[in-house]
Amino acid sequence: MRYWLAKQEPGGPRGYPLSSLERDGRTVWDGVHNNLALKHMREMRPGDLVLYYHTGTERQAVGTMEVVSEPYPNPEEDNERFVVVDVEYRSTFAKPVTLGQMKRQREFSNWELLRIGRLSVMPVPEPIWNRILLMSR
Repeated sequence: MRYWLAKQEPGGPRGYPLSSLERDGRTVWDGVHNNLALKHMREMRPGDLVLYYHTGTERQAVGTMEVVSEPYPNPEEDNERFVVVDVEYRSTFAKPVTLGQMKRQREFSNWELLRIGRLSVMPVPEPIWNRILLMSR
């Protein structure tokens, strides 16, 4: 099992907050076009866990979801290089973990979230995953 972070804008016309995933139970994670983020999505496997990160004005990890499908070509795109995965809701954090809190953690300093701010999908090293879960309680 691997750990990931996936970003989503909670507001706006295409916004999809964690509460929508909680309501729906399951969705297709789509809309990714960045080459590095797509590379990461192609590495996702069923059973992998994902931090749900709200972007925009919130900039915070708000909960978790689980990958429940292999990556597959996005049926809404004409180019097969654009992949999607199916995800299911797992949890909402008691306390969201903000980007500011993460920046204050020395062990997070080399993590892609802090180095490549615009990247929408990235791996989460297990020690960082565990620390974020602890911070969310």
